[in-house]
Amino acid sequence: DIVLVIVDLSLSNDSGDVRSALEAISLVISFFFLIDVLLRVYVEGFKVYFSSKLNIIDACIVVVTLVVTMIYAFSDLSGASLIPRVVTFLRSLRILILVRIFRLASQKKELEKVTRRMVSENKRRYQKDGFDLDLTYVTERVIAMSFPSSGKQALYRNPIREVARFLDTKHVDHYKVFNLCSEKGYDPKFFHYRVERIMIDDHNVPSLEDMLRYTACVREWMAADSRNVIAIHCKGGKERTGTACSSMIVFKCETKPVGNGSDLKVKIIVKRELAFQCVCAKQQNCAVFPDTGNNAVIISLQEGPVVTGDVKVMFESSAGLPKGYEDCPFYFWFNTSFVENNRLYLSREELDNPHKSKTWDIYKEDFGVTLSFTDP
Repeated sequence: DIVLVIVDLSLSNDSGDVRSALEAISLVISFFFLIDVLLRVYVEGFKVYFSSKLNIIDACIVVVTLVVTMIYAFSDLSGASLIPRVVTFLRSLRILILVRIFRLASQKKELEKVTRRMVSENKRRYQKDGFDLDLTYVTERVIAMSFPSSGKQALYRNPIREVARFLDTKHVDHYKVFNLCSEKGYDPKFFHYRVERIMIDDHNVPSLEDMLRYTACVREWMAADSRNVIAIHCKGGKERTGTACSSMIVFKCETKPVGNGSDLKVKIIVKRELAFQCVCAKQQNCAVFPDTGNNAVIISLQEGPVVTGDVKVMFESSAGLPKGYEDCPFYFWFNTSFVENNRLYLSREELDNPHKSKTWDIYKEDFGVTLSFTDP
């Protein structure tokens, strides 16, 4: 449009055909800028967009230049030779659109952000620490995102270099990417060749063979280091990604509680030192027996420690139970001198954290812990 304005201003009044073509092209460009403004208002909201003075000026320039272009294109100004200054003013006013062009060029990144937000619709975006990505943490170790793109697709999807920068910043040397797209891939060097490809067609489910291979790979990666995470994506980060994330939540890697105590981890501390620890999800150092009839769970310690004197028992949970004191859902102290008949019962009110009434919507009236002992 810079060229169009300069050519238009330099033409004589006799160049009618050329001028008409220039006016048509200029009109198309003006409408393009109007649509751009309307899309920004739609995505950001009317109040938010026009809270910026620069945006107000920008919108005024677009509207004024569009009106002037329409007047210049559709009005007969042949008789305006009597007032040449008016015609010159109308032509020169179109120079204002140059301001719009330079502003649009300077806001390339902002335009890309707006476009990506429209494509991601109502999905959660990661907008912290200088990142703005169609990406979210499903759990602390499972990340869901849309396709890491390059070229033109990076305008409205996650730019692959930004995704790599995010993962290298947050989980350096401890992440693996799972690409569930059968239709396209990318150079794995962006993610240091830690990329696994599972071929799943769009709007389809994976084969059982592929799902077993995927879960086995994830379990092996997660077990290698407690800091390891996985980043899962398909194209839009919805159907196929959701299936893969759900399978790992249901499976071993990030087991969610089902009321059977599998989310618990028990720590026994004697004389300020960790004497024993068991993980119920993996049945590590313990055996777990759900007692659904009594709304209880029995945790049988394997090779439990010999305790004497003051003992602290802490219960941690991966179920998202609210944490209180000691950064855990509940804990308690006892002294072995108070144990009678190898049994000790603590009610809800005697457990630290559940003793508070604000937690009673989670810990019901019959909640408690019973300790059973055997002689060494």
